[in-house]
Amino acid sequence: MYLMRTETGAYTIQKVSPSGKPTQPAHPCRFSPDDKFSRQRVMLKKRFGK
Repeated sequence: MYLMRTETGAYTIQKVSPSGKPTQPAHPCRFSPDDKFSRQRVMLKKRFGK
């Protein structure tokens, strides 16, 4: 998905937007209940905000 000049989202299957910037997926990453390091990842995200 890429954002146009009017800040509205537009869906595309292209890897690059018309302005030349790389696009981002519209869906979040999948969650795995078997993830051993999810607690550490959540803690780091809360601590550093990324």
